[in-house]
Amino acid sequence: MSLPSTMKAVGFTQSLAIEQENSLVEITLDLPKPGEHDLLVQVTANSINPADAKIRIRSAAEKTLEQPKVIGYDAVGIVVDKGEKVSGFNIGDRVFYAGDVTRPGSNAEYQAVDHRITAHAPKSLTDAEAAVMPLVSLTAWEALFDRLRVTPTEKKTLLVIGGAGGVGSSTIQIAKQLTKLTVIATASRPETEKWVTEMGADYVVNHHDLVNSVRAQGIEHVDYIFNVADTKGHWDAMVELIAPQGFISSIVEFDGGVDLSKLQGKSAGFIWELMFTRSLFQTGDMIKQQEILFQIANLLDAGRLKSLLTETLTGFSAEVFKTAHQHIESSRSIGKTAIQF
Repeated sequence: MSLPSTMKAVGFTQSLAIEQENSLVEITLDLPKPGEHDLLVQVTANSINPADAKIRIRSAAEKTLEQPKVIGYDAVGIVVDKGEKVSGFNIGDRVFYAGDVTRPGSNAEYQAVDHRITAHAPKSLTDAEAAVMPLVSLTAWEALFDRLRVTPTEKKTLLVIGGAGGVGSSTIQIAKQLTKLTVIATASRPETEKWVTEMGADYVVNHHDLVNSVRAQGIEHVDYIFNVADTKGHWDAMVELIAPQGFISSIVEFDGGVDLSKLQGKSAGFIWELMFTRSLFQTGDMIKQQEILFQIANLLDAGRLKSLLTETLTGFSAEVFKTAHQHIESSRSIGKTAIQF
């Protein structure tokens, strides 16, 4: 097929409040050339994550970028070209992926992405339904099985702090479908309580009084904690609630420090989860993300996992992406927002 030489994208050169005129702007770029491991994908839909807002706010806080930065870390699209070392994909395949934080993102008409972190999209989902799933599913899966090292058959307890967001919702679903864990999720509003229950949470607790709320359910300690909301703010509560020899994981970085020695008496562990680690460092097991996405797609097609899509925006413009960023920055969104091109 004949491909254009240029494409439209949405990016930024300054870190500005999303309400400002140039916080995101429409630009024209050369069409990416796929590397030897790359797929060139014509993007048909993507979604917005907290990572998008964080990178937009921090990347050009004290400088103006010479070249606009294009973000976007979820996508569905059609393969239109591929590198010489690509295997398992053909031109015309429909794929989904979360991408690589070191490369231009999916807020563009075309994107080059490593095939080792890409998988065929779930057949039963629309582009919008599929686009909201890669980043949150990869994060949840890696946290459960690679970081916390949950064994699927063990009958233990998992506390998810921040249960109604994308990662929290994915973690609840995956834990209930693939493990024997009892899942406790935090939520503080009627609509979020209803949402996490629909995701499969066995107990719903309030993060505003976390220790007492968990113990009011008759649960003294929990074996695993996954924090997707506020690591530092909940540190003392996590230290109190974690079981002896338990494990805590988090995706939320913070300024200053926490007292890790508080975990010593319990011989408890703390470990970070960053979905971009494998692509960032080109780890030897980088292709595991393809394998995870393959399993996620099968679970979605089997109806065992539900898409987290709660809102779809339509159109390719800076204004559409600004609206999506405003939603994610409100900290009150439930599920995920997709942008259909």
